[in-house]
Amino acid sequence: MATTTTTTTQQPDGTPAKPGLRKPMFVKVESLKPGTNGHTLVVKVLSSNTVLNKKPRHSMSFRGPQNQNTSISECLVGDETGTILFTARNDQVDMMKPDNTVILRNAKIDMFKGSMRLAVDKWGRVEVTEPATFEVKEDNNLSLIEYELVNVVE
Repeated sequence: MATTTTTTTQQPDGTPAKPGLRKPMFVKVESLKPGTNGHTLVVKVLSSNTVLNKKPRHSMSFRGPQNQNTSISECLVGDETGTILFTARNDQVDMMKPDNTVILRNAKIDMFKGSMRLAVDKWGRVEVTEPATFEVKEDNNLSLIEYELVNVVE
């Protein structure tokens, strides 16, 4: 088993400095596996379909996040290796317009009815970037592959 060590340097006043941020490792869609997280990838949005757009029940009695509209969209995103469904929530829905190119940081794979869905939670980030030059490979949709959980008894 390989171990990694992080080295911290001292600042001029003698206090230890924070360890440096590591560079993001960009992955391709075809390398995504069920149950994994921490992915950073550049994808192009092919389509967006609003699944839920719900207003709060008691708009006058509460303040804060529970008083906001809840909106969820399923977006087909992909790169030159394949496509996958991305579940966009609330503010992310506005960024996931067709033909946009986005960077998904700290994305995770959620399983929904036995198929993979890509999602970015509160620890991740969705950023719109300049248009991509790659052509999306639409015939390799990872969300169409059904997975089944198998328990192995020893």
